[in-house]
Amino acid sequence: MGVRQERLREEIKREMTDILRRSKDPRIGFVTVTDVELSRDLEHARVFVTVMGKPAEKEQTLAVLKAATGYIRTELARRVRVRHVPEVVFVEDESVERGLRVDRLLREIAAEQKPEVSS
Repeated sequence: MGVRQERLREEIKREMTDILRRSKDPRIGFVTVTDVELSRDLEHARVFVTVMGKPAEKEQTLAVLKAATGYIRTELARRVRVRHVPEVVFVEDESVERGLRVDRLLREIAAEQKPEVSS
């Protein structure tokens, strides 16, 4: 990844975080931008987000983000200095949930393998 692409990726991630944090839409739950992937030609950006909450709340938040993509892209264009702002696609990042699940499973296994201490 080139220096320009990396710098733009980090700037988009930072600004996207701020845009979502300042959102006044109550349908947007607790969202964290975890990563941004840019295509080589800088025309497309995949924004990975972690959404906390129940499955229905996650689904609603992702639907609202998808519907607000035009507004978010316009806001991004005001903040990021590039000729062409990339098309934005939101993707749910489940790595945090997977990590928590693996951690829970490892703790369960360790608890099961712990020898019982007799008095």
